[in-house]
Amino acid sequence: MKTKIALITGGYTGEAEVSFKSSAFVYSQLDHNKYDIYQITITKDAWFYVSDSGIKHAINKEDFTLVLDDSIVQFELAFIMVHGSPGEDGRLQSYFDLVGIPYTSCDALTSALTMNKGYTKAILADLNDLFLAKSVLLFENQRAQAVELVEDKLSLPYFVKPNAGGSSIGMTKVKVADELKVAIDKAFDAENTGSQVIVEEFVNGREFSEGIYRNVDGELVVLPATEVKTTREFFDFEAKYIPGLTEEITPADLDVNQQLRIGKILKDIYVRLNCKGMVRIDFFLENDTDKFYFIEINTIPGQTPQSLIPQQVRAAGLTEQEFYGNLIEVALKK
Repeated sequence: MKTKIALITGGYTGEAEVSFKSSAFVYSQLDHNKYDIYQITITKDAWFYVSDSGIKHAINKEDFTLVLDDSIVQFELAFIMVHGSPGEDGRLQSYFDLVGIPYTSCDALTSALTMNKGYTKAILADLNDLFLAKSVLLFENQRAQAVELVEDKLSLPYFVKPNAGGSSIGMTKVKVADELKVAIDKAFDAENTGSQVIVEEFVNGREFSEGIYRNVDGELVVLPATEVKTTREFFDFEAKYIPGLTEEITPADLDVNQQLRIGKILKDIYVRLNCKGMVRIDFFLENDTDKFYFIEINTIPGQTPQSLIPQQVRAAGLTEQEFYGNLIEVALKK
């Protein structure tokens, strides 16, 4: 009997569009001789599966089962491919914990924590060889005095972004003081990104992103790094998803010492945050000091054919089928 996998896609935010592309690619790469894979779409209005004949079948939310052809499909695993809420903020993970279905991603607590950039930085503050840009965390009730709070603690230029957002939505690089209030308002008002804003001092350096996961033998595996070079001011939503605006170099040009240092740092981050499955960690390498600065962690990283993790998987000499199959087998062991 083949293992029944629910490949979860969609979501409640503007990132759903990317989720559909990610799940379509994962579906195309999984071993269909080994797994029965059902693409389950989650929206605010409905959770459903669309059969080959185009008929929409509702998911029973009481136990996450599916009625097809007078039989009940009981899933053995959820492969979560929902960027943003509710797939990346711990809500789906809590639900699957309640109904007793294992899943491929980090658990509910880690997912919720890592969606909050400020709280994540607080947890990572004392890791060896990892540096954090100075920052100020702003709450909705501090909005009126936000500019004063930032200018009292930080020096220009700044990065201003929603504290719980993804895909760089609502993010602004501020070079002059007069632009700060508009940037803060933009971050607070961004759709589905919470009611907190984080402002960080700019780090002058090269930007990288690197995946890490645990294999079936229980070993942490760090994938080859990708260097991100964009023609825009920073790696924003447009730079991520509009072809031609960004150059992604995989594997990145890091010397052996740098690779060893960042590999150990990434493993320490994975363990400290109690991660599961695959995660992608973004970081800067400061130009003048050769220090690695943490940017953020993504617990449901994009999986389109052009996404960074698939690039890194191929650079590591693996196929996507092997990689995704490993995630499934590790999750099933829990």
